[in-house]
Amino acid sequence: MNNTKAATKNALPIIIIAGCIIAMASFGVRSTFGLFTLPVTAEFGWSRETYGLALAIQNLVWGLIQPIAGGVADRHGTAKTLSLGALIYAAGLLLMALGGTQASLYLGGGLLAGIGIGTASFAVVMAAFGRAVPAEKRSYVFGIATAASSAGQFVFAPIGQQFINSFGWQTTLIYFAAVLMLILPLSFALRGKTEHSSEDTEDLSVVETLRRAFQHKSYNLLVAGFFVCGFHLAFITVHLPAYLVQSGLSPDVGSWALALIGLFNIVGSLGAGYLGGKVPKQYLLASIYISRVVVTGLFLLIPVSEASAYLFAALTGLLWLATVPPTAALVSGFFGPKYMGMLYGFAFLSHQVGSFFGVWLGGVIFDRTGSYDLVWYLGIFLGLAATALHIPINEKRSERFQVVAPA
Repeated sequence: MNNTKAATKNALPIIIIAGCIIAMASFGVRSTFGLFTLPVTAEFGWSRETYGLALAIQNLVWGLIQPIAGGVADRHGTAKTLSLGALIYAAGLLLMALGGTQASLYLGGGLLAGIGIGTASFAVVMAAFGRAVPAEKRSYVFGIATAASSAGQFVFAPIGQQFINSFGWQTTLIYFAAVLMLILPLSFALRGKTEHSSEDTEDLSVVETLRRAFQHKSYNLLVAGFFVCGFHLAFITVHLPAYLVQSGLSPDVGSWALALIGLFNIVGSLGAGYLGGKVPKQYLLASIYISRVVVTGLFLLIPVSEASAYLFAALTGLLWLATVPPTAALVSGFFGPKYMGMLYGFAFLSHQVGSFFGVWLGGVIFDRTGSYDLVWYLGIFLGLAATALHIPINEKRSERFQVVAPA
């Protein structure tokens, strides 16, 4: 066991670098889907609701598959999980690009892409990081993984728009499918599964693990609050570019706004990861949600311009995935690293249910009213609710997941 720990410690820089590149590629490609809204709907004459429903399915499937992928990675190895996810993800993009029907859009961009993202996502990477570092450093390392995801958004959003302008949206999706193949060799560095450690609890079945976890009040509050995060992120990722075009700005502004969100989220994620080890994580999360409310409210009050779009993007970026490091660290703290992949996956399922409604309602309400205003206001209300949900959370380890005494 000591030799295993020493080997893991020596390999830690390689694990982190490979994991960060995987997170960049997986999330970077995912962050560009909003750029395809206008060219895809224009080419086929589809409504925003049609395209929004495909991405809503994608987000929901991503959430449904995440706890399964986390559990598989915990028990059978991270490399196999990530490689399988990359192949399915790429297949979904190819079908979306070459299908030309609503059915292929829902199957490729919705179902297959959702499965692929869920099994090749930064959540699976974080589970690998979680078993490789001690508890006191996890929040910061989770912040690094989240920042890498944001770096992917910063890189891929403007590249995606330029590729769409130069080569068309179908060719861009094919290129992105090729990029995802980089995950296969990189995942080798993250091979392995969660080993027993001094933080482990007794061996539990999946059903018993979930039963005990959902008896923990703080976990339930965390899961409920994460729904709101998903609603905010998915609505903005998919519909902000179209909202800015509707407000009189060019598509390039939308792509750079998404890129700025990614750039500033690098700072926000690293900062949240650092602060998560210094201040109570529940209060950090509450402050992030109330700050989103303030930023969104000001954005709606100020006339839309390039300057206001970029300012909103920068401030939103600081708060974008800043929820992830403290949320993941709380899950690990409640239950230990042994079941983190699966239990963080269930928290993330709530996030993705929120994403489903954020994307879908954005399309539905726009088609019905010609405006996104109602969705923006709903996001503000949900942000206030999430703030209230996080304040009572207790960071202490669950009594139902007691540490097993070393033999």
